[in-house]
Amino acid sequence: MSSTEGEEMLRLEGVSKRFPGVKALSGIDLSIRKGEVHALLGENGAGKSTLMKILGGIYQADEGRIFIEGSERRFTGYNDAIAAGIGIIFQEFSLIPYLNAVENIFLGRYLKNRLGLMDKAAMLRSARALFDELGVQIDLGVPICRLSVAQQQFVEIGKALSLKARLLVLDEPTATLTPNEAGHLFKIMRELRARGVAMIFISHHLDEIFEVCDRISVLRDGANAGHAEVGSTDVDALVEMMVGRRIAHNFPAKPQPAPRGRKVLEVPEIQLAKGGPVNGFDLHEGEILGFAGLVGSGRTELALGTMGADRVHRKTVLRNGKPVRLNDPTQALENGIGLLPESRKIEGLITDFSVRFNISMNNLGQHRRGGLVSRKSEHRSAGELSKRVGVKAPGIETRVATLSGGNQQKVVIARWLGHACEVLIFDEPTRGIDVGAKAEIYGLMRELTRQGKSIVMISSELPEIVGMCDRVAVFSGGAIVATLEGEAINSGEIMRHATSSPGSLQ
Repeated sequence: MSSTEGEEMLRLEGVSKRFPGVKALSGIDLSIRKGEVHALLGENGAGKSTLMKILGGIYQADEGRIFIEGSERRFTGYNDAIAAGIGIIFQEFSLIPYLNAVENIFLGRYLKNRLGLMDKAAMLRSARALFDELGVQIDLGVPICRLSVAQQQFVEIGKALSLKARLLVLDEPTATLTPNEAGHLFKIMRELRARGVAMIFISHHLDEIFEVCDRISVLRDGANAGHAEVGSTDVDALVEMMVGRRIAHNFPAKPQPAPRGRKVLEVPEIQLAKGGPVNGFDLHEGEILGFAGLVGSGRTELALGTMGADRVHRKTVLRNGKPVRLNDPTQALENGIGLLPESRKIEGLITDFSVRFNISMNNLGQHRRGGLVSRKSEHRSAGELSKRVGVKAPGIETRVATLSGGNQQKVVIARWLGHACEVLIFDEPTRGIDVGAKAEIYGLMRELTRQGKSIVMISSELPEIVGMCDRVAVFSGGAIVATLEGEAINSGEIMRHATSSPGSLQ
């Protein structure tokens, strides 16, 4: 136990922040002790990111005070926060992809020898000692872009610690990590806690809060919604604090078992690479077919290969019983197949553009009048689709970048509905969105299937695979090793197949 445990590292008093037309934060109070992991929870749009940017000197508060170890501080920029011992590891890393770990850690503050030249050997020794202390094995000579996401995460932590950070902010650090990688991260966090480092931990995975955190603060609509000790609360209470109501059922009821509808998509065979496993699957009208398995098991690759977004060695695809050529996403779109990609901000949206543009950009041909696009027709259609999927925005000319993650996801769904897609591939549809928005996305997916749409759902979260899917194709080592339905769709059975070697289970 750290000798400093219990002493206050950070105190925020009455912190408020306004943007044009919006009060993002209203009188936030927060206290973080040395040697504790403090969870900061809230729905998307609750104010967590704004508060952390104020703490990092990126924004300045309009009102309120910041105390570091009892002394009031004013941050006019990021360097002021660093000087005060604050390190923020954002969900989107700030590393330079083509520099190695050592160069990233010492970027802008290279160590120099007696001649005033860059001392690469000294920086290498320092970085190696840093990662040895963290218990992390990283190839220090390769560019960051060749490291795994988990290794990049550890480089960010190492960089912050090299700057003598005494308060670390970790924003959704496990969003793209495997369970083993997340476990290693938690081990490092416990070791840092034992050394007296304070941490603010932001996560939408509430089970993680109970695994690694000591206390919890919740924001709702830019204001304090409550504080709790981890040992004296539970998931239901936290959800109620976050959304202001109890969410009794996260998942909408599955339809009663009935004869399956017609096959809207059949893939009798698909082989991604020569010599690799040959897979096959089908999708029925009005069903949700889950693609489950560990990270790297081939789920996304098979879906992208099916619709022509990735090249494959060979495949056969039938749409409504007829053979079709799907050699690129345009052909998939022509055949009524749409994709909600895993990275909605990079691959699914142009976030600096409006809701209207993002909904309409694949569908402008529908609004041509005399060779020109009718803005009136486009505006009316985008508005109807936005309303249909429940996008919450001031208007359809609102920039998508200002929307919450859940509403951004709805914009992508609206686009494909506007293109009359009957088959939708949802890749990690709820990653990075809060519990309230998740429930809305789940409800929307079920409503789409009631309307006759068919969905392939790729997810790393077992509870939503179990709660949402009518059938589940389980992947292991690039192969579909089982297709489950009915009572067989449970976490234990899915993991039994997902952790097996292809062909080992009969």
